[in-house]
Amino acid sequence: MKIYLNGKLVPEKAATVSVFDHGLLYGDGVFEGIRAYNGRVFMLDEHIERLYRSARAIALDIPMTKAEMARAVVKTCAANKIKDGYIRLVVTRGVGSLGLNPYLCKTPQVIIIAAAIQLYPRKLYETGLSVITVGTIRNHVEAVNPRIKSLNYLNNVLAKIEAINAGVMECLMLNPQGYIAEASGDNVFVIRGDTLLTPPPWCGSLEGITRAVVMELAAERGMDVREEVLTRYDVYTADEVFLTGTAAEIISVVNADRRPIGDGKPGAKTRELAEAFKAFARSSGAPIK
Repeated sequence: MKIYLNGKLVPEKAATVSVFDHGLLYGDGVFEGIRAYNGRVFMLDEHIERLYRSARAIALDIPMTKAEMARAVVKTCAANKIKDGYIRLVVTRGVGSLGLNPYLCKTPQVIIIAAAIQLYPRKLYETGLSVITVGTIRNHVEAVNPRIKSLNYLNNVLAKIEAINAGVMECLMLNPQGYIAEASGDNVFVIRGDTLLTPPPWCGSLEGITRAVVMELAAERGMDVREEVLTRYDVYTADEVFLTGTAAEIISVVNADRRPIGDGKPGAKTRELAEAFKAFARSSGAPIK
């Protein structure tokens, strides 16, 4: 495997960063998870734009233009002969001192990994997920804003630990007000009749790239798509519930806190959206040359 590291493609074993990098010491940095389908990088411009918004929010100056970054992603995919895969794009604050001051870090580190990933077992896409509501509250938006896709993912990791310890693979996270924010690594959607609902970003959810695509696909199919404050009641009483994410794509939730959703099976509208997403993803994106 070839890793992109600060302008060069290097062998995997040579792709190292300093123990004094603030990305390691303090989780100080930003990242994007991107998919490649059928020899194309999916929604590349949108991912790059979000990366730079995240960086700006934490006062991190990325030492490349957006166009250069996009070319670097495609170059890394080509070097690893990626046709269908996953790209992890990371920008750390860089090497600094044993202290929090980010302005002592002079050179941010840019890392791009292109490989394979499967978040959930394939069978769960056919049978659906069971989830629980965890006690770990989503970060307050004025603490570590979830719209910043930062390297500090401990909030999500703690939620994931609760889910796994309870015997499930995913969970619902509530915000400090008790509203649904998102899953530990995915956005949450509720279907009620012909209406598709998802929490607004101010409730503590990431502005997911897959989330936005699914909202557009649903609107094209005549669904009434809304960002709306949701509680667990809305999940328990929904016709269908599903999660979206770059790695997860679209996956049904069929049981929440031991309450079956709908008839306890992946719903027809979720399956239709999943098929539409798959077709769209495989036919668009930046070509890997």
